[in-house]
Amino acid sequence: MSDSALGPAIDARPLFTREQERLLALLDGLSAEQWRAPTACAGWSVRDLAPHILGDHLGRLSGGRDGHARSAPREGEAFNAFIHRVNDEWVPAAARISPRLLVEMLTDAAARIAAYWESVDLHATGLPVSWAGPEAAPMWLDCARDYTEYWVHQQQIREAVGAPRLDEPRFRAPVVDAFMRALPHALRDVRPPEGTRVRYAVTGDSGGAWTATRSAGRWALERGDGGGQEPDAALTTDADTFWRLCTRDTVPEEARPLVVREGDEALTEAAARMVSIIV
Repeated sequence: MSDSALGPAIDARPLFTREQERLLALLDGLSAEQWRAPTACAGWSVRDLAPHILGDHLGRLSGGRDGHARSAPREGEAFNAFIHRVNDEWVPAAARISPRLLVEMLTDAAARIAAYWESVDLHATGLPVSWAGPEAAPMWLDCARDYTEYWVHQQQIREAVGAPRLDEPRFRAPVVDAFMRALPHALRDVRPPEGTRVRYAVTGDSGGAWTATRSAGRWALERGDGGGQEPDAALTTDADTFWRLCTRDTVPEEARPLVVREGDEALTEAAARMVSIIV
């Protein structure tokens, strides 16, 4: 998977410390009732989602930083099923950790995560980011993917406890940009003539426009409106609807009134079903 097919690199490294500071400040002030509040992650309370974030930190540090052999899918187990299984195994195991200790552990792990990503060559080749394609991906995409997961989970916690969402452009715009890198993969099964263009625009101060172009038998992404040339298909929505679509917090059928679609129906339908998480 080449950087050019995915668009220009994203440097999410400066965001980790700031995003985690906001999360830790929030968690540190929660009441016992708020810790028990249900989240958008089915079956998980805030008390479950917070150790899930800790587990993500520990897994990244153990595998990415320390080269520790990670668990692997069982024979015949699909990758997404494997991810969901290990997540479900970790959360009940972490139930023995008190909220106070959990915040302390998250504080330590968050600092280590920020330091880890600062040490990484973002243009080196890493593991695949499954929602962007099966090929090995540049580390900048994996880094941005990591940031989006933490941001989405913080949004879910904030919504569960009635706290203001982390919608400032400095936090949300990089999520929109990273999630859009799934567009070429979302269009992979639609094979129109060479030169076909699909534009996806996200309105507001966290948005922008991205254009996927069919060339040399594949889709390649760039930021912008494709040089002003009229696209063969176009979608427009707001940032909040976009990230919820990409994470399946809402589904395309529910969001259809909020997404303006124009042009080739097969292309707009494929783009509208883009997913930027493991499902």
